[in-house]
Amino acid sequence: MRRLPVPMLPTALVLSVLMLPRPDLSAQEPVAVTTVFLVRHSEKEQNGSRDPVLTPAGQERATALADLLEEAGLTAIYATDFHRTRDTVVPLAERLGLPVTLYSARDLVGLAAGLKRTPGRYLVSGHSDTTPNLVALLGGEPGLPFVEEGENDRLYILTLQPDGRAETVVLRYGKRFRPPGR
Repeated sequence: MRRLPVPMLPTALVLSVLMLPRPDLSAQEPVAVTTVFLVRHSEKEQNGSRDPVLTPAGQERATALADLLEEAGLTAIYATDFHRTRDTVVPLAERLGLPVTLYSARDLVGLAAGLKRTPGRYLVSGHSDTTPNLVALLGGEPGLPFVEEGENDRLYILTLQPDGRAETVVLRYGKRFRPPGR
């Protein structure tokens, strides 16, 4: 293999290139990633009410959620206007000094658009039907339908990338739900 001679650059040219201003990488905007934590409300009273409150087990789960997400860097907390969804997030909201912002379960498209548009870290408390639907609207993978009676421990963590990609992680928190027969 034959080597071609590399022309010698004048010293003044080399020095002038080295003296050019370099971009300040620390001044560049960080990539705006949005993280959305989504839960179904905690265990509710079975008293026939349209708007039941949490059971003692549901209150314990709400506390477990607060313990888990207290240091997650949340910027906002959302819930539908029902006792069970609000009360699921109130312990955490109180610890963080954040208000619980109410959203309409009938406007999941609007909520998803707002969450996608504004980078941050959000917690959304919903229902067995709205939570998987919102996960899908955000581009995530909702998985299997909730087991209506008893599955209150599923926690979705969606990471929304600026390019529109969404990554879904599903965890369990508090007392583990075990479907009958398992």
